Amino acid sequence: MPIYEYQCQGCNNVFEVFHKIEEEVSPTCPRCLGQARRILSATNFILKGSGFYVNDYPSESRKKREKEAGKPPGESKKTESQKEKAEQNQ
Repeated sequence: MPIYEYQCQGCNNVFEVFHKIEEEVSPTCPRCLGQARRILSATNFILKGSGFYVNDYPSESRKKREKEAGKPPGESKKTESQKEKAEQNQ
């Protein structure tokens, strides 16, 4: 059953009520027994899978891009042969 949040129109108390979607409910405030109205609240679910978050499980190509992005500017643009030549000269 879904959880719905309600706010009392008299004392502004916010409370939760469990009920079915199709069920007709006119909840009353547990504090002052006043009339309440349903309010919009943040949902509590997690999106999983590729593409939802930056900290999601990255692919190997994304790991490589992120690693190269952390290097000084211009260094990631060197080709493999240029890197080998630089290592041989040292």
